Amino acid sequence: MIKIFGHQAPDTDATASALIWAWYLNDFKGKPATAYVLGEPNTEANFVLKRWGFETPEILAGIEAGEKVVIVDTNNPAELFPNISEADIRQVIDHHALAGGLSTKGPINITIRPVASTATVMSAIIPTEAMESMPDAIKGLMLSCIISDTLEFRSPTTTPRDVSVAHKLARDLGISIAEYASEMFAAKSDISHFSDAELLRLDSKIFELSGQKFRVSVLETTAPEIVMDRKASLMASMQAVAAEDGVDEVLLFVVDILNEASTLLIANETVKAIAEKSFNVEVSGDTLLLPGVVSRKKQIIPNLKV
Repeated sequence: MIKIFGHQAPDTDATASALIWAWYLNDFKGKPATAYVLGEPNTEANFVLKRWGFETPEILAGIEAGEKVVIVDTNNPAELFPNISEADIRQVIDHHALAGGLSTKGPINITIRPVASTATVMSAIIPTEAMESMPDAIKGLMLSCIISDTLEFRSPTTTPRDVSVAHKLARDLGISIAEYASEMFAAKSDISHFSDAELLRLDSKIFELSGQKFRVSVLETTAPEIVMDRKASLMASMQAVAAEDGVDEVLLFVVDILNEASTLLIANETVKAIAEKSFNVEVSGDTLLLPGVVSRKKQIIPNLKV
């Protein structure tokens, strides 16, 4: 049995891409495979699973040496199990920058392409006959991944391939991308049942720069005021979360999907200094508005300076 999973703090692309690839391996390659997640999926991912008739994949607590695995939507060991290189990694399918650090038992298939979504990568490497016979539920997952990771084509990570695949899937399914995206983003914006610590970890990645570690958290929402109403408690929770996670600082960017802007919470003088160096601005107050900044991968992490 091949275990398929994406990164910790699973979003729509990490969750659904594992299910897409499990379908492909089982139905077309004749290789028994099961999709897993490395934590509770976010609210948008859970909405997508229910919308297309899937149960939430089992949360994988760990991996044993020699177990066969396929890694999707990441190639960064920091987002996986500490002993991930002891597994029998069979394949990596991703759309992020090469992080380095993984080691394998032998040569493997690695596909990393500069598109917005892992599902878009899969659409290019799944044979045409499989794409043509793909069940609607799997098409729905693939479309959901692309809409999520492109923010309905607003993100600068969006490529013509993402757009064309999404429109083809939407036509096949007979649904409106705009209407479905609104439903997805509304689900993503429902954060009422998350604690502050859970929100800070919900959609986050560990990033190391000049010997310092940061948890770079992003909350994408169509209702940023709901997050900002919790600004004080979120900032008060950052020090404890950083200490528990072994990082120097937590950086939280609240992404306003509709207005295409981010707000960085300035929790202390260190974050203020990072913000001013990274975005070439002067910071006054406890927030920094960044118009046009919506992508952690292309606009936030590449600009971070200490």
